[in-house]
Formats: sequence, C-alpha cells, structure tokens
Amino acid sequence: MPRELDHWIGGRTVPRGTQETLVIEGPFERAVIARVALGGPKHVASAVAAARAAARDWADRAPVDRGRLLAEVARRLRERQHEFVATEVEETGKLVAEMRGGLNVAADYFEFYGGVVRALFGETINLGAGDHAFTSREPYGVVGMITPWNGPLTQAARGMAAALAAGNTVVVKPSEFTSSTTLMLARLCEEVGIPAGVVNVVVGTGSDVGAALVDHPDVRLIAFTGSVATGRRVAEGAARRLVPAILELGGKSANVVFADADLDRAVASALTICVGAGQQCAALSRLLVQDEVHDAVLERVAEQMRARTPGERLAPMTTEGQFAKVVEYFEVAEDEGARLVTGGHAVTGELAAGRYVEPTVYADVTPQMRIFREEVFGPVLAVTRFTTEDDAVALANDSEYGLVASVWTADSARALRVASRIDAGQVIVNGGRTGIETPFGGYKSSGLGREKGFESLFHYTQLKTTVVSTR
Repeated sequence: MPRELDHWIGGRTVPRGTQETLVIEGPFERAVIARVALGGPKHVASAVAAARAAARDWADRAPVDRGRLLAEVARRLRERQHEFVATEVEETGKLVAEMRGGLNVAADYFEFYGGVVRALFGETINLGAGDHAFTSREPYGVVGMITPWNGPLTQAARGMAAALAAGNTVVVKPSEFTSSTTLMLARLCEEVGIPAGVVNVVVGTGSDVGAALVDHPDVRLIAFTGSVATGRRVAEGAARRLVPAILELGGKSANVVFADADLDRAVASALTICVGAGQQCAALSRLLVQDEVHDAVLERVAEQMRARTPGERLAPMTTEGQFAKVVEYFEVAEDEGARLVTGGHAVTGELAAGRYVEPTVYADVTPQMRIFREEVFGPVLAVTRFTTEDDAVALANDSEYGLVASVWTADSARALRVASRIDAGQVIVNGGRTGIETPFGGYKSSGLGREKGFESLFHYTQLKTTVVSTR
C-alpha cells in the first residue's frame, strides 16, 4: 500500500483535501510507493505562521532544556532504527548497511548539538571604567530549510539539530521524491516534547514550495542543500530580501594519489565512489594518480569496482531523472574519447526493472572532458594521471567546485603543502577521519557557510553587542 504523505504544520498532519498529488515510484522495481501532496504558497504561509508563533517561547528556553529534548530525539531515533531505515531504503534505494550508518549519524547530530549548545558563549569587551560591553549569540527566528533527495534523514537532522539547538524554529521542504523520513522525524520531535510549531514540514516541489519558502518575509535564514543552479536561485531570492543563506551545493572532488602513498588505503578510498551509488556531493569522483603508480592503481581500482555487484554491493539511482542523467554521461564520455576500463552501461537482466547502473571507471580523462568537470552524481570514477606536485594541485583546482579533496602521500611536508594549496572547504590527508564535529562546506561554486561541527552554531545565530554605561 503506497504511503500517503501530507504536510506537518503546527504539530499536526494537514490533510491534502483537493490538492494534487505526485506519485512516487521506488528505485528497485519502479513500483508506486508513495503519493505526495503538492503544497504551495498557502501551505508555506501556514507553516511559517506556526513557526513564528512558537519562536519566542522556544528561543527563551534555557539551552540545557533544548539540549535535553534533542538528546531524547537521538535516543528515540536509535530506538526506532528499523522503521526509519526500512522507509528510507525503500525510497532512496540505499543499501541497508549504508542506511543504518546514516541513521546513527542523524542521531549523532541531535546528540552533539544538544550538548555543545551549552557552550555557545558570547564575549566581554573592555571599554574602560564605566562602560560594560558584551556579545551574545541569538537565534534568527524562523529558518527555512530545503533538503535534497539523496540523504533525506541525515540532511534534515544535520540542519534541524543545529538550528533548533540555537533556538530557531524551522520549516523544512524535503525533496518531493524522498519526503517520508523527514515527516517521521518531525512527528518524533513532537513526541519527545518539542512544542508544536517548532518543527514544520511542507511537502511539494521546489518551484512551488521551495520558492515560496525563500520569498516569505518572515523566514529570516535559508539553509539549502542541492544543485549549483538551484542554489544560485536561492541565493538571489535571499539577497533580494537581505537575509543570509547557508548553501551546500555540488562537488567534483579530487582524490590525489602520490607514488609514495599507501596504495592499499588509497585504492580503498577510490571505491567510496560507490557509497550511496555515488549520489553524494562529497564523492571523490576524480582520481588523480602520479605517473609511477598510475597503471597499478588503475588496475586495482578497476578490479575492485567490478566486484561491486549491483543489488548486493551497489545501490540503484534514487530517481528516474538521475538514472537517465548517469546513462547519458556514459554516452558523453565515449563521445569525448575517455577510455572505458569497466562498467559504462545500465544494468540489464534480472535487475533491469530497477534503476541500476554499473560501477564505472574511465581512464585517460583530460580536463577538457565533461566527466572531469561536471558532477555526474553516480558510481562513475574519472582517472587522470599527473607528473609533479604542481601538476596535481593544478588539476585538483581546475574545477568550479571546491567541496572536498583527498591527498595520499607518505611525505608529511608534502601532504600539508598540497592540502594548503587545494581550494576546498575540507581536505582529508591519508584517510583522516571526519565526523559530525568537523565543519563542512565549500569553496567557489560548492557553496556558502558551514554545516556540522560547533561552527554551524555560528551560522544559525546572529551576533548582538550590548553596551551598558554605569557612569
């Protein structure tokens, strides 16, 4: 039975009434799994009104009280793991193991921000005797969030947890293709005692719901994750109203492997292009390998990619549009002369009913090729050789994007030197572990602002300076 998805506004489900619905087909067999209400400006207005009405009381709560509620959200998420995992797997196609990890990350966001918000302090400023100045971090009020289809639960949790911890209320517009777990999360927030109106969800398309959310005069901050093209439109809308925007956009991240690297670990890092079927903005989709080890690395990567069996070890594309886009890039790569090493086709046979593509590696990729420059958002690896350190840096930076980069070398001086020269918001050296504590965001067309880490709380609050005279 397909799920019927309606809005969550002011602590209750808002029936769709006569509004149209969008039929959603799942990624495994393209069977109907949900019908989504197509909201519009009036639903956004209702949700923003509910969020605004709840804003003052929520902001006035002590940070420790907000934090305890967020910690309870984390506990309940883990308690209801099976329900959330099963629902999101059905909608996105993620492997069950991947989604279990994603759920724990979502819970970690609530746990983390529920704790660290108690350390969000201002400063005192010495102006001399008789004047006392101090700064404080205050919430914006209503935050509008627009989240993508590739990681609905984790993306919603990442922004919501930080925004709520800081004392904001939120109106979330999830992707119309993967709305279920965001609605489930909103209901769970109410179940643990977060007041009605603090968390609201309006479902529908970007052109109707997303645009209305960006344009609403009572939305004081926009947080958007998605494509560069849409991000520019969001930024333009926010600029017209002179409100800030946090934009986490696309990526074409470089994975730089020097000849002295630990090749076992470097090859394993290249295989992360298959996580989520490559549908990640931070995917390391460009593999840059030094001449001396290029052929050996390419051979090992290709062998391990072939072992990523679709269905068992590789998820399908989540949406029909993304499936068609990846298949089109196979044709583009062939036309432009990239050498196909493995993959390069949609999956046939028993899995043909699903949106599966083969894990794919192209070699001899040059900066002039579209698969070097454009975000494919699939399990497609573009391999390019380089000779010198300067070549590696130039290739890594030859992109409009600057989200993430990875560097592999046994030379610690070179590792730090190269990391400092790469234009990216996050550079990972020799597989360094990242987490919810590490700020995340892009340079160049990869976005503005930062999510994750304590830094995120600065972006979800505004700074006030108060000066008191005692003279």
